[in-house]
Amino acid sequence: MTPLLVFDIETVPDAAGLAKLHGIASEVPAEEVVEMALQRRRQASGTDFLPLHVHKVVAISCALRDGEAFRVWSLGHLEDPEPELIRRFFDGIDKYSPQLVSWNGGGFDLPVLHYRALIHGIQAPRYWDMGDDDRDFKWNNYISRYHTRHLDLMDLLALYQGRAAVGLDELAKLIGFPGKLGMDGARVWDSFRRGELPAIRNYCETDVVNTYLVYLRFQHMRGVLSSEQYGRECALVREILSQSAEPHWREFLAAWA
Repeated sequence: MTPLLVFDIETVPDAAGLAKLHGIASEVPAEEVVEMALQRRRQASGTDFLPLHVHKVVAISCALRDGEAFRVWSLGHLEDPEPELIRRFFDGIDKYSPQLVSWNGGGFDLPVLHYRALIHGIQAPRYWDMGDDDRDFKWNNYISRYHTRHLDLMDLLALYQGRAAVGLDELAKLIGFPGKLGMDGARVWDSFRRGELPAIRNYCETDVVNTYLVYLRFQHMRGVLSSEQYGRECALVREILSQSAEPHWREFLAAWA
């Protein structure tokens, strides 16, 4: 059985990179650098969403379904720098060649990881294999939008039309899953500035579980999972999460209808 890995990342503006690109002196505080960059972005495009190459990765969370086991965790330690988090992610792909599942991973998470891995000189040969080393990857690889080795569930459900895409939070809640609990991507920068990285990692972990639960619902809709199998898979997630004493999982389970 191929391991199934659901992933999500959280990012903040790369203050050092922005200072370098805009010629801002190194002694200028990071908050001021970011605010100047955001103002320039608003003036140029009407949005303060920065280009993907200047998003610094501060958390990568994963949900793994492998054999009889289900596990949720965030890569690395709180003190690990960005390159270590990204390296761990791609090393896992190199070692296990999992089936990847994401929500908007093709539109955000993976492009950010591409740019940041390139900046930091991180190798990811298995991830980038398009049939050169493994013929199976010619017809099903992580890179092609229409292959399923990486399944961007949001993109597929929208039939690859941006105007049809919906947010994970609302769809999860309509199905009966918890959705987002007290944080979203727009709040990550402020939380990071306050030193709340543990809360960011916890939020990222709940996002991957929401994504996994929606994926299970999708597999049930497709007929890959019977109603009985779907129920067992959801029960397994409940059981594993209930074994944790972490407050974010208690809150998640309480919100799960």
